[in-house]
Amino acid sequence: MQATKVSTSVPIPVPAPVERETIRPKKYGGKYTVTLIPGDGVGQENAAALKQVFAAANVPVEFEQFDVTGLATEDDQLLQEAQESLRRNKVGIKGILYSSSDKNALESFNVSMRKDLDLYASLSLCRNMPGVPSRMKGIDIAIIRENTEGEYSGLEHESVAGVVESLKIITKAKTERIARFAFDFAIKNNRKKVTIIHKANIMKLADGLFLRTCREVAKEYESMGIQYNDMIVDNTCMQLVSRPQQFDVMVMPNLYGSITSNIGAGLIGGAGLVPGCSIGREYAMFEPGCRQVGLELQDKGIANPTALLLSSVLMLRHLNLDDYADQISHAVHKTIETNQARTQDMGGKSTTQEFTDAVISNL
Repeated sequence: MQATKVSTSVPIPVPAPVERETIRPKKYGGKYTVTLIPGDGVGQENAAALKQVFAAANVPVEFEQFDVTGLATEDDQLLQEAQESLRRNKVGIKGILYSSSDKNALESFNVSMRKDLDLYASLSLCRNMPGVPSRMKGIDIAIIRENTEGEYSGLEHESVAGVVESLKIITKAKTERIARFAFDFAIKNNRKKVTIIHKANIMKLADGLFLRTCREVAKEYESMGIQYNDMIVDNTCMQLVSRPQQFDVMVMPNLYGSITSNIGAGLIGGAGLVPGCSIGREYAMFEPGCRQVGLELQDKGIANPTALLLSSVLMLRHLNLDDYADQISHAVHKTIETNQARTQDMGGKSTTQEFTDAVISNL
């Protein structure tokens, strides 16, 4: 089945050289140990589906599970333990942790984890899935965003009452490495074009530096056949909803990536279909690419575990467990394409457990 074959062929670039022993995932007794953080909202249900599918496929992975929650009102010791686990294991998979918008709330656990572990490259894969109704066809976009700076630097303060200053940090060094990640990804995955997303017409220094640096990196890849262009972020949003087929690989600062990945999810059928990961030099965390928590769906039994399952496929490729990755990817796509089971967000009536059982039956 051609659609399934395309969907199973995405290797994840590892920025650190493979000869460095320190970055290799930990393997004990023939099995890899992976840190699992289910997340808030639909996280526990999706994580349960993941564990059932892995058990049915006899995947040589054992999970160290930490039920961290972003709903905590004080520093969570469990988060520190989870990060120590990831430092040991080098590889993790997680759902999305809730981030409060209250000004007195703790810093987002999602953001602090990415910064503390320098998981600098975020990848979200937005592509049409056969069998899922969508607004447009022919969409296959890799959205790559810088994960550790930009508007998510967390540097803001109230100068005087009623006046808040929020600092956006853009550095040449971090821009260069995310640009190289994007172009390397394009080469390894037979992509043809990288689009640089920016707002340099207004933020001439910050986004201007991002744009200039990406252009410098792009020139180094021209001889390898990788084309590039750039686009202002507001025009990008319009182009995404009018002609998304023009995009291949996109690279951008943090906030723009959050916006475009949500638009991409809406175009292909919803947040439950977008796999993703956050990659650093030493650690890799695999997670849904559209960072929706789903608190309103919690404990209703209708969560769609597809995004987490396909994120686990990326993780298995990262671990060089390609046969298991192929099994699970094929089973998920066959389940959806043949309408054997679909959750409500995909236009069906199946529960999370019924969908999981159908995937297992197709392994």
